[in-house]
Amino acid sequence: MNKKKNVQVVKDFFTAMGRSERRDLLALASEDIEWIIPGEDWPLAGTHRGHAGLADLFQKASEKMETSVMEFHEYVAQGDRVLVVGFARGRIKATNKTWEDDWVFAITVRNGKLTNIREYIDTQALARACEIDAGSGP
Repeated sequence: MNKKKNVQVVKDFFTAMGRSERRDLLALASEDIEWIIPGEDWPLAGTHRGHAGLADLFQKASEKMETSVMEFHEYVAQGDRVLVVGFARGRIKATNKTWEDDWVFAITVRNGKLTNIREYIDTQALARACEIDAGSGP
């Protein structure tokens, strides 16, 4: 598959994600997709595998956080890889704290389906937004 088609598959995936069209989203993901989100101390961190892992990730994301801005600035394609450079802003529902994140997603596309997503994100900003402030004692 050519680079242009791979970029379009990635764009279609994010469009489906933005519209919460789960069926379209899963149709663009391979059965054994692996989505790796680095960090700890925030709810979405970890490795999410397969369609069940993806469904769980989206469920968690909708329960725990709200994304108000999701910008896609650049798509760079080489071989079966597409790098997406962007920016996001949102808030963690439990703490009501906002976060901002400049990110890069490294995505592998094979046979018209996403097989691997690896996020490079500001894990500290997201972890900080998840921290519950300890009240000042007497």
